[in-house]
Amino acid sequence: MKFWPLIRLVPRATHFNFVGLAPFAAILSALLIVGSCASVVVQKVNFGVDFVGGTTMTVTTPGPAPLAQIRADLAAMGVGGGEVQGVGNGNVANVRFKDVKGQTGEAGPAFVAQQLAAKIPGLKVTGQSFVGGTVSNELLIGGLKALGAALGLMLIYIWFRFQLQFGLGAILAVLHDVVLTVGFLSVTRIEVSMTSIAALLTVIGYSMNEKVISFDRLRENLRKYKTTPLAEVINLSENERLSRTVITGTTALLALSGSIFNPASALFSLTATMAFGILVGTYSSIYVALPVILLWGVSRDEEEAQPVKLQQRR
Repeated sequence: MKFWPLIRLVPRATHFNFVGLAPFAAILSALLIVGSCASVVVQKVNFGVDFVGGTTMTVTTPGPAPLAQIRADLAAMGVGGGEVQGVGNGNVANVRFKDVKGQTGEAGPAFVAQQLAAKIPGLKVTGQSFVGGTVSNELLIGGLKALGAALGLMLIYIWFRFQLQFGLGAILAVLHDVVLTVGFLSVTRIEVSMTSIAALLTVIGYSMNEKVISFDRLRENLRKYKTTPLAEVINLSENERLSRTVITGTTALLALSGSIFNPASALFSLTATMAFGILVGTYSSIYVALPVILLWGVSRDEEEAQPVKLQQRR
């Protein structure tokens, strides 16, 4: 038990030259962005029913709905974009899908209903609706507006909280994260639904939180070391917060690991998107946001923080 807890094995102080690797990171980021955009253009994004339209079917069973079996049956039928979600007291489920291989028009939903009833005794279809392309386009536009509004509000916050170059660095880094995450979804062919939009917003929030923490530590050290070159202050700040970054990121990934390694899980698209976003968000905090500040420069005219004397109780 000499080395327990294992966190003691992590060095208390590190001296990595983060700034020295920035040119190589810039080349890597550029290649990843080009690759992501190329993947989106060539093979596009695997949009789900929410964005391209499809059929929503409500089914009931005598006992608890066998969600895993329904998913397996849909896959065996050649159903595209099949999603199954339990509803209410457990014997009701919503089944959504885009199309059925070898079936066209209304024949597709009828085929699915017939096959599910044959394979699952007592299953009945109690409702059915079709989501058209117009509604899907509205959802897509609404999702993009939500992303744009989030970025705009964050830029304003960072601008007032720190300086303008901090805000621009943060926004460029978040845009970098969003582009790479969308490219990841395109390459892996993970279905993009409204759940994926929620995951992207979560990734933006996590990424921005990392930037704020990084900026806050940098600002504190800029007040302490007014004559030290900016590159050295950036290296010092990132080394000081490195252990916190590793612990936070690892904890978040462990929380998501249960679903990440189970592609059949209904939450796989959500957790996979979040896990990838956590990785690129941590990377961009160091190698996208901070290089912008390094190239722009910072103002060191702020007064140094004054120590606060605590009054002793009598």
